[in-house]
This record gives sequence, structure tokens and C-alpha cells, in this order.
Amino acid sequence: MYTVNQLLRTKGNQIFSVEPTDSVLRAIEIMAERHVGALLVMHEGRLLGVVSERDYARKVVLKRRASHDTPVSDIMSAPAVTVAPETSVRQCMELMTQRRFRHLPVVDGGRVVGMLSIGDLVKAVIQAQSEQIEQLERYIAG
Repeated sequence: MYTVNQLLRTKGNQIFSVEPTDSVLRAIEIMAERHVGALLVMHEGRLLGVVSERDYARKVVLKRRASHDTPVSDIMSAPAVTVAPETSVRQCMELMTQRRFRHLPVVDGGRVVGMLSIGDLVKAVIQAQSEQIEQLERYIAG
């Protein structure tokens, strides 16, 4: 099974973030521009939390708060649950399933090196299974 590091080499390690003082509206604008469902909340290079579309729906929309007045720090999920580059894709999926979240920052030596979504992990599992099926088919045919 793939590790997070192997997955990031394929996916890329681009991350998008906001400051905790940025408005929720600004965070949602960045998510829409970048086509992502969550952003890291960082200050001076330090990871403080994660803000997601789910946070927005549950903590702003449902509570009838104003997106332009609400700082990201009021709705972010913190502290952020993170994984190391050596973590297996399987361990990440188990963690995300147990904790019921869809985005997972990757931290190496205290520095954020990437962000994974549940979609990234599902793609990796499908790829690994396809490769295994091909190997088995070659073994049977050969």
C-alpha cells in the first residue's frame, strides 16, 4: 500500500491557506477559486487548524452568521489532526473514517508539506488495486 509521501509525489504538495483573522467569506472565495473543499489555517508558518466547507455550512450558514464578519478562527477545526509522510494510505483512511473528516494535513518536522482529501486516498486505493489485479492476471497468464 502506498505511503502519504508516495501519494504526494504523484498528487503534488501544493497547499492553500488562510490566516485565522481572515473572514470566512475570504476563505470560501479561495476554496472556490482553487476548487478545494478545505484550507489550512496558518499563522507565521504554524498550522493552527483546518477550515472546510462543512465548517462553513454548520457553523455559519446554519447559525445564520455573517460570512464577511466571522473570522476563520471562530469556525475552524482545531487543533488539526495531521499525519507524517511515512503514514500509509490505509492508516489515513482509517483515521478519516473514525474521526469523520475529509481533509488531512501532512506535516514533516513541524512543517506542513501537503494536504490530502478523502478523494486523493480513494484514488490511491483504486490505483493500488488495479496494479495488483494486473500483476495477478500476468501471473495467471504466464
